[in-house]
Amino acid sequence: MTGPTPGAPGGRPDSPPPPGPEDAARLPPSDEPRPAADPPTEGLEGDPTAWPPDEAFDAVDLDDRGWTRRDLEAILLVADEPVPATVLAEIVGARLSAVEELLVELAGEYARDGRGFVLRMIAGGWRLYTHPGARTAVEAFLRAGQQSRLTRAALETLAVIAYRQPVTRFQVAAVRGVNVDGVFRTLASRGLIHEVGTDPGPGQAILYGTTPAFLEQLGLNDLDQLPPIKDYLPEGVDLLDIQEQP
Repeated sequence: MTGPTPGAPGGRPDSPPPPGPEDAARLPPSDEPRPAADPPTEGLEGDPTAWPPDEAFDAVDLDDRGWTRRDLEAILLVADEPVPATVLAEIVGARLSAVEELLVELAGEYARDGRGFVLRMIAGGWRLYTHPGARTAVEAFLRAGQQSRLTRAALETLAVIAYRQPVTRFQVAAVRGVNVDGVFRTLASRGLIHEVGTDPGPGQAILYGTTPAFLEQLGLNDLDQLPPIKDYLPEGVDLLDIQEQP
């Protein structure tokens, strides 16, 4: 057993001298917690697109189940029709049992949290719907939107549907050369088009046609009174060509 260090008063070991200014650069960083920095606010005021930044999405650390859950929500958000769990499982690359468990979990979570949307299994598939309790607000929003004018893209899409009905979304997209899913949603919400059946071919795509409200908006008695359509089609495209599209 070693005794006290010689020269130390009271038998205590000599303590090192306090550091001087010349030693400041050699001091290790302090372990004491520092006050949190204020969150950056530059560029956020008056600019809702600045938050959250893209880096915030990349910084989230998810496990395999979290990635699957996120991908399921993203798919359901853009789905226009109920999607079977088997299709969802194939797309996200997960077991069917795991996907079904996540879908039930999401549906319960949305219901418990009182979200503005609900997840339901209807017609053999899963789809997001607006919350029944928000019906009044949703109807008010749709009525307000009906007072605004249709865009040129919506008018072109509506013209193709009117002249070639019944028609599928794919057939209309083939004529216009662009994705028409968003435009179809707008036209349906305005009550100008609706589902009229399913195509007998592979996949049984939904067929769409115009509604009586469409004729009422144009002041027509029937579709035979529609004006020529050629001015609304892309150059060199024949409206009858879509009959040949699958």
